[in-house]
Amino acid sequence: MKTCYSCKAPWEGSPGSQPGRNETCGKCGADLHVCLNCLLYDPSAHNACRSRTTEPVRDKDKRNFCDEFEFSSKGPGGGSGPSKGSDMESKWKDLFK
Repeated sequence: MKTCYSCKAPWEGSPGSQPGRNETCGKCGADLHVCLNCLLYDPSAHNACRSRTTEPVRDKDKRNFCDEFEFSSKGPGGGSGPSKGSDMESKWKDLFK
């Protein structure tokens, strides 16, 4: 289940979709298209993002324009992150962008 990083309220978006850049949580009003809700968020990574191709985002809890945003269903950083297979696949795709 996809939830707000701030209050943990469930996101009411349609399955398979992502929140829009200006979308906010219906319960607490927090921005939803933010690093803290993204699967790629990782506080231990460079710029707190596992993507090597995205621009650094200063405020991790404010809406941003990141095209690589993917709403995590396991809280900030997506828990254990992507599997090794999907990580290798994304690296392969990054080579040919």
